[in-house]
Amino acid sequence: MTSESKETVSGFIIQGFSDTPELQISLFVLFLGIYLIILLGNLIIFLVISCNPPLHTPMYIFLLNLSLIDISSTSNILPNLLHILLTQQNNISFLGCMTQMYAFMSVVGNEFFLLTAMAYDRYVAICDPLHYIARMSRKHCAGLITAAFTGGFVDPVGIVVLISKLSYCASHLINHLFCDVTPLLKLSCSSTSSVELLIYIVGTFLIFGSFLPTLTSYIFIISAILKIQSSEGRQKAFSTCASHLACVITLYGTVFCMYMRPTTSYSLKRDKYFSLLYIVLGPLLNPFIYTLKNREFQSSLNKIKQR
Repeated sequence: MTSESKETVSGFIIQGFSDTPELQISLFVLFLGIYLIILLGNLIIFLVISCNPPLHTPMYIFLLNLSLIDISSTSNILPNLLHILLTQQNNISFLGCMTQMYAFMSVVGNEFFLLTAMAYDRYVAICDPLHYIARMSRKHCAGLITAAFTGGFVDPVGIVVLISKLSYCASHLINHLFCDVTPLLKLSCSSTSSVELLIYIVGTFLIFGSFLPTLTSYIFIISAILKIQSSEGRQKAFSTCASHLACVITLYGTVFCMYMRPTTSYSLKRDKYFSLLYIVLGPLLNPFIYTLKNREFQSSLNKIKQR
């Protein structure tokens, strides 16, 4: 089956927005503007945190890594989409397609696990503040970040390997914006049951390794906040985790709706547009969510401006 796949498929064609040719230029300008805003916002976060030692605390180190993930996720997809919109050259090699899919799934996994580490950080800060320095030391923080990236890079390997071994003997037109799992499964003329089973196994691992720890952390966080007597104290405690909670809801909401359901319920045209929510929404909003009302970050940014 492997040899058949390699002999019959040298590459794919990404449809993108070719079904709306009258919107190509407008969409190019729109996505270019969004991409530049994402790059600028996340690079500012990266530079401000990197250049200010007072911000080298676990919360900001996690945020720095989240910015790198957001830059990576959009840079994996949007530049190629912009190239397609501008030149109408929508061919992608078989290896390039598999690489893009692996990079996309890895970044999703990285973000899941990093947000879990950030949830644990907020849990310790609110529920066990006296032991925060010991439990979130540089060594522990580095260990959490390493585990988050390791889990993200290892998780999709099996899925990508199985998909690369499928036979693609029908149309090679991917009705999507990039090489994603579901559109490729739809193109295959061989059995995809093993891939679908592995997807649910990986999804279950993500639930137990990421979603449940995050949910548990927030149950304890909310319980601790409700026990605070003053409304000002409750508001201050909640403000320390509100930004992270908004990012968690955005990520889990979009990714679970896209992937954790039977393939028979997929609509490629609908999901093509829905995938933009994950690709663009999180990376675009995260810099604003984390920095607009953050006094420490604003102070550090103003010092850099003065320099």
